[in-house]
Amino acid sequence: MFNHIKLLSFAVLLSATSAMAEPAALSNAALPKRIQAVYEVTKNGQPFATVHEQFAINGSTYKVESVTKGIGVYALFGERVLTSSGEITAQGLKPEHFELRQGDNAKKALLTDFDWAKQNLRMTVKGKLKEAPLTAGTQDLASFPYQFMYMPKPLKGDITVTLTTGKKLNQYQYHINSEPEVVVSAGVQYKTLHLVPPAQDTEETKELWLAADYHYIPVKILMVDDNGQKLEQILTELKIE
Repeated sequence: MFNHIKLLSFAVLLSATSAMAEPAALSNAALPKRIQAVYEVTKNGQPFATVHEQFAINGSTYKVESVTKGIGVYALFGERVLTSSGEITAQGLKPEHFELRQGDNAKKALLTDFDWAKQNLRMTVKGKLKEAPLTAGTQDLASFPYQFMYMPKPLKGDITVTLTTGKKLNQYQYHINSEPEVVVSAGVQYKTLHLVPPAQDTEETKELWLAADYHYIPVKILMVDDNGQKLEQILTELKIE
């Protein structure tokens, strides 16, 4: 069942802990150095999992850790841990290593190394190496939501996201709706930009809502698979330093 949230886990972080929070400045100097957040995941409206996320910057490097714990019967699958580490550059996050681990089953671990010098992405899946061309801006499941902080503003029009899941390299197309939408999370109202994928008839769809006044990091992610199963991840607690 945790496969259903492999791309929901990339939405974690952001905003403010109370309705009194003031919008953050959008300069790099004012960007957070540390973020701790808790997210709630529901499946078809029912409790499914919680995500504890931590993002930290140390000098010119960053590290992300995301821990997903199932609720009820889903807890039997064990914790799902995503980690990403790499450099901070003028263009934002530049991952060097990504890991996905599910419970105590080492066979399910996914290990990814970014060889920027050789423009080569190396993904180790069940002990077997898979390679793909590495292009500028490529992110992983854990680093993805933080990269919006570094994108040129204002965000508008269409964007393309290149993302590794640890098993393969995908490109995602999104259109940014011009009209802001309000999302209420844990009693806080956020003015958001809604990122909508192209119409799809058979594949799963994913939508993101980015907080315009809080570094354009996702407040909410909605995923609907090709069977109509709906998963939603939304912020419930946050601490920013």
